[in-house]
Amino acid sequence: MDTRGSETYDVVGIGFGPANLSLAIALEESPQRLTSAFFERQPSLGWHRGMLVPAAKMQVAFLKDLVTFRNPTSTFSFVSYLHDRGRLARFVNNQDFFPTRREFHDYLEWAESRVSHRVSYQSEVTAMRLPCAQRPGEDDHVEVEVRDRTAPSGSRTVAARNVVISTGLVPRMPAGLQTDEFVWHSSEFLHKFSRADHSGLKRVAVVGAGQSAAEIVRFLYDMLPDANVFAIIPSYGYSIADNTPFANQIFDPAAVDDFYAGSDQAKDAIWRYHRNTNYSVVDDEVIKDLYRRQYDDDLGRPGRLAFLNLSRVLDVKRVGEDTRVTVHSTATEQAADLDVDVLVCATGYSPMEPADLLGDLARYCVYDGDGRYQVDRDYRLVTPDLDCGIYLQGGTEHTHGLSSSLLSNIAVRSGEIAASIARRRLSTNGNGVHA
Repeated sequence: MDTRGSETYDVVGIGFGPANLSLAIALEESPQRLTSAFFERQPSLGWHRGMLVPAAKMQVAFLKDLVTFRNPTSTFSFVSYLHDRGRLARFVNNQDFFPTRREFHDYLEWAESRVSHRVSYQSEVTAMRLPCAQRPGEDDHVEVEVRDRTAPSGSRTVAARNVVISTGLVPRMPAGLQTDEFVWHSSEFLHKFSRADHSGLKRVAVVGAGQSAAEIVRFLYDMLPDANVFAIIPSYGYSIADNTPFANQIFDPAAVDDFYAGSDQAKDAIWRYHRNTNYSVVDDEVIKDLYRRQYDDDLGRPGRLAFLNLSRVLDVKRVGEDTRVTVHSTATEQAADLDVDVLVCATGYSPMEPADLLGDLARYCVYDGDGRYQVDRDYRLVTPDLDCGIYLQGGTEHTHGLSSSLLSNIAVRSGEIAASIARRRLSTNGNGVHA
């Protein structure tokens, strides 16, 4: 497709969640005048909307917002949001570093409203490719094809000198299971729960051992007082999240340098010793809440909240009016059927995989011995024969460590990507050739 007369941008962002929102702000605050356009397939900014259950709290401190670790004086900070909303004094009176997810989502929407001119919603990037021919004096770029549901033609093509991919994590289901009316993934929990007939929910089950699973168990127990709630967990009990100061250093910006420069043995050790800061763990407050609820039930209605530990789901099928869940116990090596009205799978997410978007451009990428992308420290894919920069916001756990898919480091990471793009732009002589 000919791009003559089409838009050309220094930065094209694919996806517009918190990571690329943070990048848009970094570009807004950059002294370099970099042009940008972001494309998001959703109709508006949305961040785990299906898990914005009441009282569910963030697991990162409010200072790890979109900007503060990069620019503490930014007017896009969470503190600036609180001040603008007239909530600053009341938030301080909470004496709590951790806002609710609902409040943090409101902060994201507040920040997005100030950079909304950079993003096109209902616009899905479907392909990237090199132009058929580079014209003399034209910058090196890639063509980005966009399916735009708001455009009269339904599609458009833009030229990008740099692309930043941030399409987010992919919901993961237990092997062999798919979502339907009676089997939900936690990412869609509130949407489906709001549409369900609550009076018909008498037996509900939640599979998973992490924060989302525990929060959904607590929510269902509180919201459905006449229902039996079953928690299916692979461990003996919920494991506590390690949020102690020394362990939390693994999310410091400097830890990214240590991980990136570390040996394979060092990387493995970091994952082995510090997965319990975020993966398949639960805040102690939620664990205590659930234990107290089960303990109190023993006086009145034993079994309303049941924990099926050392268990995993083998099969799910519809039998009459019930959803039959076959649960295997690793303690007894026995399997038993559990009939429920709804099964919620809080079974996490798979990392972002950009291969489908890269298409033919994937052949320009360099891979390591395990077939994974090689990524420079500035989050740019290693592409020696491709001048256009392709950056990843996510999918870099193997090179940049535990914070790659988390909020903890997005302010600094976005600043590093923006600075890298600015340096590359300044290092060219105006026609895409590096000086």
